[in-house]
Amino acid sequence: MDHSPSERPLPPLSSRHVDPHAYPQGVAFLDGQFVPMSEAKLSILDYGFLHSDATYDTVHVWEGRFFRLDLHLERFFGGLEKLRMAIPFDRDGVRRILHDCVALSGHRAAYVEMLCTRGASPTFSRDPRDAVNRFMAFSVPFGSVADAEQMRRGLCVVISDRVRIPPASVDPAIKNYHWLDLVRGLYDAYDRGGETALLLDFDGNVAEGPGFNVFAVKDGRLATPAAGVLAGITRRTVFDLCRETGLSCEAKAVSPADLRQADEVFITSTAGGIMPVTTIDGAPVGGGTVGPLTTRLKDLYWQRHGDPLWSNPIRYPQ
Repeated sequence: MDHSPSERPLPPLSSRHVDPHAYPQGVAFLDGQFVPMSEAKLSILDYGFLHSDATYDTVHVWEGRFFRLDLHLERFFGGLEKLRMAIPFDRDGVRRILHDCVALSGHRAAYVEMLCTRGASPTFSRDPRDAVNRFMAFSVPFGSVADAEQMRRGLCVVISDRVRIPPASVDPAIKNYHWLDLVRGLYDAYDRGGETALLLDFDGNVAEGPGFNVFAVKDGRLATPAAGVLAGITRRTVFDLCRETGLSCEAKAVSPADLRQADEVFITSTAGGIMPVTTIDGAPVGGGTVGPLTTRLKDLYWQRHGDPLWSNPIRYPQ
């Protein structure tokens, strides 16, 4: 017998509630407990989901050690303050949660995130002051912006005409999930044969890419965009390494022409470290191969992961 749409019987409950997604192996913390990644859920009424009203920070673990965790915690708590969010943990509390996420996951190389959403209001109020902020954290296997092949031969980058959200609208010092401009830039890059993208600021200078900063090397001197970008922790680490080794490194306006005419170009991110760029808009950078200064800084960067001044170990269960 035929049924009207309203009378048509629903499929069995089990078939209607099968999660179609696969999740990486890892451990999350939310609502006061540690759970497998597949059980870490967010309400569709959470303003982090509905309005992208959230802040976060990511730190990585390499060979069982957090790298520059204190700097990531400092930035995360700064974002909470600027967004008028509050969580029931201080920095030491969050540090312990992150350590436990990694230790319980068993990962020796991990991508670890702490985040806070605006949360939800019991009455679905539009007043953000009525929402109960929600803190979460997770540890999953380490991933990089550039894969092993791209690290070997260098990335192919496209400079998109997309303009990055200006600092007057959203403070780039607050890590956030406002990525539609970055995602559209990525599709611009894919359409033009590139592997990732760089966006511009409102003055037409280079800003940043999806989750990374960029550096240009010319005549042994380094430059990185100063305005309209998140001052990444890996970006800061490059400045620290340059001071230690006597290299000149400056934050200033970097035009697309500056980047195309550079001797070397590399990008920086917690997800991958220092990653070479050898092609911009289809043309080779310098000689078209990974440059010596990029290689030198990349090697120094990974060597410092064992330095107790810059890293601290995870205590894994015995």
